[in-house]
Parts: sequence; C-alpha cells; structure tokens
Amino acid sequence: MGVVSLKEIVDRSMRDGYGVPAINIVNDLTLESVLAGAVERRSPMIVQTSVKTVKSIGSDVLFTMWRAMTAGIEVPVCLHLDHCPERAVITECLDKGWNSVLFDGSTLPVEENLRQVVEVVAEARAHGAHVEGEIEAIKGVEDDVGSDEESKRQSLDVSVNFVETSGVDVFAPSIGNAHGVYSTTPDLDGQRVTDLVEATGVPIALHGGTGLTDEQFKDLIARGCAKVNVSTALKVTYMKSNLAFLKDAQERGKWDPPSLFRHVGKDVTAMAAGYVDRFGSAGRAW
Repeated sequence: MGVVSLKEIVDRSMRDGYGVPAINIVNDLTLESVLAGAVERRSPMIVQTSVKTVKSIGSDVLFTMWRAMTAGIEVPVCLHLDHCPERAVITECLDKGWNSVLFDGSTLPVEENLRQVVEVVAEARAHGAHVEGEIEAIKGVEDDVGSDEESKRQSLDVSVNFVETSGVDVFAPSIGNAHGVYSTTPDLDGQRVTDLVEATGVPIALHGGTGLTDEQFKDLIARGCAKVNVSTALKVTYMKSNLAFLKDAQERGKWDPPSLFRHVGKDVTAMAAGYVDRFGSAGRAW
C-alpha cells in the first residue's frame, strides 16, 4: 500500500465511520515505532511533524527517514506538517515531499487567513498534496505554537465560507478541545462537528486527542472527525519510558543504549496501537 494522500485516508475513514490516528513524532525512533503500531494493527496512519521537529532534525534528514521507513510498508500512511504558521516552512516541506500540511493562520484576521490558505492550497495542489485549515486557535501551546487562551469561535456561516472558498481538504474547528494535558474531562461541542460536516461534506480534524474518553472519541468520530490528533501522549510515553529504563539502568549499573531503544520503541508502538484500537481503525488497511 505505502504512502497515499491525506484525502484518500480521511475521505475513506469518514465514509466508513472510523477515525485515523494522526500522531506527532519527534525523532527516528518514534517514527519507526508509530509506523510499527500501524502495521501491527493493519491500520492507516497519519504521521505528523511539528515545525519544531522539522527545524531540529532538518527536512532533508526527516524526509529521508520517512522514505526509508515507509518503503514497502503494507498499510496506507501519510506525512503531515502540523500547525505551521510559517509559509517558508510549508514551501520547504512540500518541496521535499510532505503530502499534507496545516497552515495555521488562526491568529490572523479571518480574511487574511483565508487569503493565505487559498495560496497554500494552490501551492499544495501543484505538488499533489492536500491541506488542513483552521480559523480558530486550539487552546494550548504545542511545540512553541499556540496560546493558552481559547480564541473566539466563528459562526457556522463564516466557517462554511472559509472551507468552501479555501478548498481545504480537512477542517479543524475549536469545539472545547485543547492541546496538552486536560485538568478535567472537557465539555465538547459535538453538534458543531455535525453542523460543519452536513454543511460542507469535509472531514473534520479533532485536535487535542490526548486525554479524551472513549465515549467522546466514539461520538465525535461518528459525527465526522475522521482525523484524530495525538501529540502529548507520545511525548509523555517516550519520556517516561526513557526515564524508567534509565533509573533501572542506574540502579543496576548497566548501560546499554540498544536495550534502551528497544524498550522505548516497544512502549511507543503499544501507545500507537492503543489509539488505533480506540479509534476503530484496526484492520482497515486497504
């Protein structure tokens, strides 16, 4: 199967009533492990990279890792640039081979955001790529992008006009969700998802998936959230797994990096597979 477009993945998942994990990776080990979770569960997977990750690793190295690790892969996968407010980084990633991007113009006036998204969509189409759009900042700072203040939600008419005029393939509305760790279970506006899907037919991206309940996932996926973002859970799993192994290594006085990598990789793979199971995408490889 291998690398396919974002639109192929989310259109099919919305049609068939399941959600596809969109997991933010941070290095080669997490990339390998997330892909392993998808293969293990026979699930589509959207691998996401933040601007911070692209800049820290470098787009050349990051895309070379992606190309090597997805060669011959037997499940549908897509490489997505998440929450990018920098047009130059979007251009860089599209030129390298990313087949999906999210231009984050949520801090801009709606009219300016729309003007730039139209340009990004045209640029992406020239590369055979697809675009996610948003007009409201999702609460919470993630990889140095975002705000701790929830932005004002736009009316349905404004949102529908944004989707239809821009031509985005996926839309990420604010429905009470947030990046990071929730202090309490959030009260989510599922009706807003239903209204947007009925008005536009465009799949919805649910941001802030870490910490939501199975009942919330089931309800929102049924309403049209075809792409479900997970970032914090990977970071927590990755760092806690490293910490636990290293504490044990210190106590035993045994230092073996390959064993550390295997331990952490196994935990990250299990985390990715767990979200596949929760979103109903297991066994959905085409």
